[in-house]
Amino acid sequence: MLSDGEYLTTQTDGIVVSACPVLVDEKASSEFVWGYYLCIENNTDSRIQLLGKNWNITDEAGNSYNDCSDGFKGELPELEPGECFEYTSEAPLSSPNAVFYGCCRVLEEGQTKIKEIRIPTFNLSVSGENGTRTLH
Repeated sequence: MLSDGEYLTTQTDGIVVSACPVLVDEKASSEFVWGYYLCIENNTDSRIQLLGKNWNITDEAGNSYNDCSDGFKGELPELEPGECFEYTSEAPLSSPNAVFYGCCRVLEEGQTKIKEIRIPTFNLSVSGENGTRTLH
């Protein structure tokens, strides 16, 4: 887990996703490295498999970054009812303010249709006087 910061949570069809962003590093005020933690909980009655993700980051200048890929760092986790999967990663940005949003692709046991499970939308925002950094 990255920090004891504020967690945001969404729930779709019994699958709960919690997220927490943190500013990891600021390099010469031209690059901001954001870390994020996601916890995906299976609160359904069936086994699920996490197939991939579609993350989007849009910064204040209108630049968009996308990670639409299979798996999670090479894993395709299977979660029994009541289990969770934790995922951390980083995103270097040239802007101090951005928004992170997207979904996970999930397949429920016995089903053929892939579900898109929304992750919480959160802001990556650096602000404050005299170098103070806060998350919004």
